[in-house]
Amino acid sequence: MVRQSIFDMKAAKVYPLLLNKAERKGRTKEELDEVIRWLTGWDMDEVDPEMSWGAFFENAPCMNPRAQLITGKVCGIAVESIEDPLMQKIRWLDKLVDELAKGRPLEKILR
Repeated sequence: MVRQSIFDMKAAKVYPLLLNKAERKGRTKEELDEVIRWLTGWDMDEVDPEMSWGAFFENAPCMNPRAQLITGKVCGIAVESIEDPLMQKIRWLDKLVDELAKGRPLEKILR
C-alpha cells in the first residue's frame, strides 16, 4: 500500500479526522471551526472538499501572524523547529487541535 503524503490528502479526508478527535474529547465542531478560522482565515463551509491539505494552507485567506508564537510538541517534534514552512503550518493546526482536545479554553488556545 502506497503511503499518501499529508500534503496530497483531500481536505474532505483530513477535516473529519480533526473533528473526530475534538468531539471524542467533548469539544464541538464550532470550536474546531473557530480554531481553523483563527489560524488560516478559512470558513470550513467555503472550502472545496477536493482541495488538498497542502493547498488548504498554501491558499489560506489570512494566516494569523500570531501563529509564529505557537510552541510545543506534536508527535515528539517541536513545532517551532520545523523547517518546511508548509509542514509547520499543518503542525500548528495539529498543536491547536491537541490543545482543544485537552480541554484548554479557546481564549488560551487562540493566543
